[in-house]
Amino acid sequence: MFSFCIPTEFVFGVNALKHVHELKLPGSKALIVITNGKSVRANGYLAELEHQLTQSGISFSVFDRIGPNPTKDSIMAGAAQAKKEDCDFVLALGGGSPMDSAKVIALMATNPGDLWDYCIRGTGKGMPIQHKPLPIVCITTTAGTGSEADNSGMVNNIETNEKYGIGHPSMFPTLSIIDPVLMTSVPPLQTAFQGLDTFYHLAEGYLSKKANLFNEMFSITGIENVGKYLVRSVKDGKDLEAREHMAFANTLGGLVMSTGKLLSQHSLEHILSAYHPNLPHGAGLILICRAYFAHFIHKGCCPDRFVRLAAALGKKDASKPEDFLEALENLLQDCGVADIKMSDYGITYEELEHLAVEARTTMAPLFENDPALLTPEECIRIYHASYS
Repeated sequence: MFSFCIPTEFVFGVNALKHVHELKLPGSKALIVITNGKSVRANGYLAELEHQLTQSGISFSVFDRIGPNPTKDSIMAGAAQAKKEDCDFVLALGGGSPMDSAKVIALMATNPGDLWDYCIRGTGKGMPIQHKPLPIVCITTTAGTGSEADNSGMVNNIETNEKYGIGHPSMFPTLSIIDPVLMTSVPPLQTAFQGLDTFYHLAEGYLSKKANLFNEMFSITGIENVGKYLVRSVKDGKDLEAREHMAFANTLGGLVMSTGKLLSQHSLEHILSAYHPNLPHGAGLILICRAYFAHFIHKGCCPDRFVRLAAALGKKDASKPEDFLEALENLLQDCGVADIKMSDYGITYEELEHLAVEARTTMAPLFENDPALLTPEECIRIYHASYS
């Protein structure tokens, strides 16, 4: 048995941003959450959103202090601004970082205390949420995290070197807008990082012990789209057909996370980027993916599923689990990310043992979904095999 409820309205299509004024929004004043970068301003997306809100008679306040790996402090600052400006809903414009942040800002705009009071893992106090968060709207500008379709946000606590997801059924977006046009400005390297993050969501969901008929359908369909369209998106960012299909795959990845569970590959990566916040999440997953998946293949885990994944990626003659590793390597090579290194992001070989043990102990829940239980020693070996 399984059950799920995703209470989000999805608006998907080319130039969807230009139709925001026609949609029913959940309030009269928005806190617009964006990153501390330049892209949404430079590409005119923020200006267009402000124009759309003005047409709808909705006022707004812009919060632009979100980094690539959102921190507890930035979330608390966003919540303080939402309360000060009397915002009655939170609107994310951007990729995974603004969308994750918007959900948790919405939570803290209505609940007392510190964000870590409501974190159920690590040093968090695990307190119950007292008040319903503000309504959330997500407008995604990337095809990478699937955050427009799930109910949690990843947050770094830089004081404790922890990175956890904080979520609740009340934190699903009320409305998510997916406009592939907004993704045409993403540079090739970031397109690859984001698209491969999408792929890992889909693949992990399919290999998970918690897989079910619904998210298996989402996973395979999403991977087929990644196999056909990710490389095209990387090589020509203006290829709108490719962007549209990658946007579709990305949202399917979010649905996979909302209807099933991911694997410990995400736990192993989140520890890396908790200690090295300059490491993009997608890049961290790329760094460890070969050794991670090879571990389970060599242990003889779910061989038929690895063959099915290889075929979905485009290797139609796949007949053995190792064909998946070949298909994955070809994808990394074609996307131009096969040679990135841990040392490029300041990760040292000496710290890997500590990080592996910490991932296994403090981020344990995802390990329960793995095809076979990973020991701390095996986590260390995966890290060591991935290091360069």
